[in-house]
Amino acid sequence: MKKILFLFLIWTSLGLAQINFDDYFFDKTLRLDFFHTGDHTTEIISLDELIEEPFWGGSKNNLIDTFNYGNYKFEVRDSATNSIIYSRGFSTLYQEWQTTAESKSVVKSMSGTITFPFPKKTANVEIFRRERNGEFASKFNYSINPNNYFIRKGLDNPKEVYEVHISGKPAICLDILFLPEGYTREEMELFKEDCQRFAEYLFDYEPFSEYRDKINIRGILSPSMDAGSDIPAEDRWNNTLLNSRYYTFDSERYLMTQDYKKVRDVAANAPYDQIYILVNSDKYGGGAIYNYYSLCITNNPMGKEVFIHEFGHGFAGLADEYVDPYTYEEFYPLDVEPWEPNITTLVDFESKWKNLVDEDTPIPTPSTEEYKDKVGVFEGGGYVAKGVYRPTQNSIMRVLSSPGFNQASKNAIEQLLKFYTD
Repeated sequence: MKKILFLFLIWTSLGLAQINFDDYFFDKTLRLDFFHTGDHTTEIISLDELIEEPFWGGSKNNLIDTFNYGNYKFEVRDSATNSIIYSRGFSTLYQEWQTTAESKSVVKSMSGTITFPFPKKTANVEIFRRERNGEFASKFNYSINPNNYFIRKGLDNPKEVYEVHISGKPAICLDILFLPEGYTREEMELFKEDCQRFAEYLFDYEPFSEYRDKINIRGILSPSMDAGSDIPAEDRWNNTLLNSRYYTFDSERYLMTQDYKKVRDVAANAPYDQIYILVNSDKYGGGAIYNYYSLCITNNPMGKEVFIHEFGHGFAGLADEYVDPYTYEEFYPLDVEPWEPNITTLVDFESKWKNLVDEDTPIPTPSTEEYKDKVGVFEGGGYVAKGVYRPTQNSIMRVLSSPGFNQASKNAIEQLLKFYTD
């Protein structure tokens, strides 16, 4: 009995005691929209507006983040007790932009959004950014009065929801929401077909296949005026729902949207944990950011592989395991352990996949035939050739022709699946 009490006290002192959802929250969402503004070395986060949304799609049990993933995190604290009642990690397109050459000569603003259960009482929201040394620093603090009549009601123009694959209640399932981009009104049936097709793609890969009965997938039926997406280098500009475009950060295949506010407006029509934008295009491209959104093309021969690769980023925070020295500058400090679960700088390898490496496998591991199918520590990943290491010679986070995720990534995905579906 004493041992049980002792463990409970430790759990509580770490701030990880279970929160009773109904004590603190209504079964709906409060969305806080903000702006990032700055350049290569500066960032100011400023308030845009608060929006009430009708659905809460997240867990009602696992309210406190336990993964420490993301370049940002936010905490919601009950004002009366100052206790954390909700938290999540996330990353942003703004932080990626700060690692590009453009950020050294341009000041830019980008929209941002966080969502959390609608608080019953006054609460404080604080946004933190992960600094170069890996520690979090506070960037924004705001006190929320849930009775504030300036909180805008969402869904001014409700959209039809298409149920693709439903396993159970949102609180005990991972809820994935497909948004259509570049599908005209006449192509809404095509979007439905693509929703079904890409849902099956998800279940072709482990460990998602093992959680098929714990995943919900829905689509929002909302058309665009024009088909496709913007291609700036070809002077092609389309009137689409979510304003996506190729050549993000001047990388042709990086297909994203900076209109994050519109993404969240459309997504508010259904409960969701993860947003996935399906772009009606045959030109190769895609992108994803952890707990932000994922995006892929639907009509390219590599669409299936791009789809699952990008969801590895958006859902599990997996890093790219390939080398790309042209898009980003100083993306990973080599004296800090990256937060992503599938790369390491060996600063704190104990926290990564060291338990999967055989005792007779050298660290670092040579990329030779002997270790072709082994879990090891292979140099090259996170866009750089030296100093960052990946778990295997190949995986779908490195080469799309690979059959799937490596074991380190599978383990990370499964931990998150359990977190969402407990």
